[in-house]
Amino acid sequence: MPHLHIEYSPSLEQRVDVREVCQAAHRVMVASELFPLAGIRVRAFAADHCIVADDHPDNDFLAMTLSVGSGRAQSDLKAAGEQLFAAVQDVLAEPLATPHFALSLEIREIDAALSWKDTPIHARLSQQ
Repeated sequence: MPHLHIEYSPSLEQRVDVREVCQAAHRVMVASELFPLAGIRVRAFAADHCIVADDHPDNDFLAMTLSVGSGRAQSDLKAAGEQLFAAVQDVLAEPLATPHFALSLEIREIDAALSWKDTPIHARLSQQ
């Protein structure tokens, strides 16, 4: 596991290619030696209903939550988070240049005792 969950305001799709955001995040995660390729997941979902800040019609957001398994040094996670955030900032430069956009990233560490997985993908990729 590292699983990146991206939630965004639906109107953002009119301003940004969300797939490009996903690809930029995926590239950073793959390049990092911190995350096993077989565990990487990047998912993006538009919020069906949302109110952003003062409910101005131009307001948009993109919120990222990276869930990772326990055992990594906080300094390593911080460095990976900074790289991930910077890559997404680059893709989102246009909306970030406006006063109507909010971008966030949070990293959550999952307790291994409370996480179950059945992923044959790991076996397949380890044979390559």
